[in-house]
Amino acid sequence: MTESTGSRRQTAPPEEPGAWAQGLILFAAVMMFVGGGFQAIAGLAAIFENEFYTVTPNYVLEFDVTAWGWIHLLLGVIVVFAGYGLLSGQTWARVVGIVLASVSALVNFAFIPYYPFWSLAIIALDVFIIWALATQARAFRL
Repeated sequence: MTESTGSRRQTAPPEEPGAWAQGLILFAAVMMFVGGGFQAIAGLAAIFENEFYTVTPNYVLEFDVTAWGWIHLLLGVIVVFAGYGLLSGQTWARVVGIVLASVSALVNFAFIPYYPFWSLAIIALDVFIIWALATQARAFRL
């Protein structure tokens, strides 16, 4: 039998991500679940109880409260599904998570006159999710 004596190319094993990087991405995924759930609950509150939110007069982005409710409900459900995809280790979920967190921050910015403290809290949560997914996305594997 003849053996091939060609040079073998050795590849270094992939570097294991640090616990800090994995923890940030896992926390971001869980926060997507929580934030999406909060968005959906806020949407349901606006849909079922029209007078739950105080409407500010003469606001540039003036929508009916029920319309805001549907926007929050749909966005919340989509964010929860993206969080599930991120926990599953899906590559697409990282990009979708960044896009959805950006959209969520913009929607909540427009929602500030209706419920300011809530909107600012969700915007802060979205900024953290964007930061965690953008800086540590390559390191996460379950």
